[in-house]
Parts: sequence; C-alpha cells; structure tokens
Amino acid sequence: MRALGVGIVGGGYMGKAHAVAMAAVGAVFDTALRPRLEVICAATPASAERYRAAYGFARATADWQELVADPAVEAVVVATPQALHREIVLAAVALGKPVFCEKPLGLSFEESREMADAAEAAGVANMVGFNYVRTPATQFARRLIAEGAIGTPTWFRGEHTEDFLADPRSPATWRTRGAANGTLGDLAPHMVNCALALLGPIAEVSSEIETVHALRPGASGTEPVTNDDQAQMMCRFASGIMGHLFFSRIATGRKMGYAYEVHGTAGAIRFDQEDQNTLWLYRSEGPAATRGFSRILAGPEHPDYLPFCQGPGHGTGYQDQIIIEARDFLRAIETGTPVWPTFRDGAAVNAVIAAARRSAEGRRWAAVPQV
Repeated sequence: MRALGVGIVGGGYMGKAHAVAMAAVGAVFDTALRPRLEVICAATPASAERYRAAYGFARATADWQELVADPAVEAVVVATPQALHREIVLAAVALGKPVFCEKPLGLSFEESREMADAAEAAGVANMVGFNYVRTPATQFARRLIAEGAIGTPTWFRGEHTEDFLADPRSPATWRTRGAANGTLGDLAPHMVNCALALLGPIAEVSSEIETVHALRPGASGTEPVTNDDQAQMMCRFASGIMGHLFFSRIATGRKMGYAYEVHGTAGAIRFDQEDQNTLWLYRSEGPAATRGFSRILAGPEHPDYLPFCQGPGHGTGYQDQIIIEARDFLRAIETGTPVWPTFRDGAAVNAVIAAARRSAEGRRWAAVPQV
C-alpha cells in the first residue's frame, strides 16, 4: 500500500464527486494505491480555497498549470468544461502523469484522437469518465449479453433523456451556447458509450438534430439558442445489428433517462437509470403462458456491488459509480495495464458524434471514422 498524490482540476459538480471518490476508494475497495488529496484547482483563488477546505485538499490554486506541474501531484483528474480538456490533458501526459478526464474527452473527434495518441505515446494510464455504465446492473447486462444469455443480439434501443431545459421560459446559460454544450455534445456521449460497451463498434449512422426552443430569456431580452435540444440517430453496428438512439434535454418528466433495451434471438434485456438497481431479463424458454420479464435486483452477486453493501436490494447510488471509476483508474496506474474506457474509447464515442453531425448536415447516412 502506498500513497498517491492526486490533483483535481475543477471543484464543482464533478470535481466534488471525484474528490469524495478519491477519499473513499481505498476504504471501499482496499486498493494498493491510496489517494492523497494534494491540490484542487478552481476558476478563482477564493473558490479554490473554499473547495480545498470543504474537500480536504492540502493546497488550492486558480492556475491549472501550477497543479499539473506540482511534483506532489502524481495523477491528475480533469473535471472542467470540455473546452479545457485538451490543453490540460496534453500538459499532464507530457510530464508523464496519469490522467482521468471527464467525458466527453475533447471538443471534437480530432481533439479526442490527439489526446489518445499523446497518452499512449507517453505510456501513461488514461481513462475517460463514463460513470453510468459502471452500475452493477449494467455491468451484469454487459456480461449476460457477452455470455449469450439472450442469444444473438438483433436490435438495440438507447436513450439519454432529461428535462432540465424543458421549460421554454428557462433562461439562457452556457448550456445553450456552442455545439459542444448541446444535447448531442453533452448527453449523447453517455448512451453512445453504453451502446459501444454492450454491442461493439458502430459502423454508420443516420441522424437528425433540432433546436425546439430557439430563443430563451437572456440578460437583455431574449437570447438565441446556438445548440440542439434533442437529437436522434438510426445506427448500424459493425456486427450488422440495427439500432436507434435518442437524446433530449427537454423530455418533460425525465430526470435521468439513461435507458436501453437489447433484443436477441433467445431473450431481451431492459434497463432504466432512474431505477438503477433493477435489470429486467426475458428468456425465451419454458411454457409460453408463463414467459415474461424477470426483475433482477442488484446484490452482492453482481459486479462491484459487495464492496458497498452486503444486502441484496439495498442498492448503490450515483457516487458509488464514481468510486468504482476511481478504483479502475488506480488499478490502471498500479498495473500499467489499460482499463476500459481509455482515451481511445473516448475518441470512439466522439467519432460517432462526429458522424452524426455530418449525417444531419448532409441528410444522409454517414460512416463512423476509424479511431
């Protein structure tokens, strides 16, 4: 067991989640590496100091370059808006430091591929943060599909739907400005990553992207919305499987609609993140009169559940997903072996998003670029 100095760039929503995860992961998983919270970086000295005191870091700074260069910082977590990801990641890997970067990896497919190339050339551990696919239920679904529990998959449907901008009277914010902050850039990567995890590479897509509420209240009257409220894509996986994905930030009533279903020749699977400790499994076996979806409650027999709780049905939560990610990142550093999803996997997600944009612009099917 040895200590590992960690620096986190960004102290807000995800910065806090990662700080809590790094403080807890050693106790939950008995990891060989034990994170030591060294430096927290935020936009201003005052906010950085506030986060330092709240989360238990040794030092605070408003300069991410100072954090990355600090010799006591042995691993870097990037929890900033994606416009800053590339510069921070490239600086950290140039110094030979492992990096965990929140999704989406870069502003574009090209940026993401550059970051993956740099991390691999430097030989440093690298991971991108797709936390929802870490739930015990979805990890178990991935295992069931790989083991053939539903036969040969024939169809996939996935969605990531929320309603935080469903009200057209909600004011304009940074989320309504710039393509990268729209639904396709912000929400879609999570479900695209899920589709890739469950069924493998996507070969081509046909997509539509739209802004439903074109104007929102602003500081001086109304302000135009410059990105998308919702998007959908038909897709064809490299295996030949057909699929459909839908993403929305205006889906009234949906809070965390990260949901999917997979149909196969011998069964089917359904999941909804709003009930993250339940997986529904249908098997085409037994008398037709008694066939139906079975509800599987997450418990100690499912991946990464037992370290949190010994009781089946008691459940894990959002923060636990981030702790599982922290364990995997530490494992990648300790063993020198890549742990999924790496930066290369993050670039694969951005490749699908790039193809979706081309498809919508040209109103045609678009091939997903090679990663």
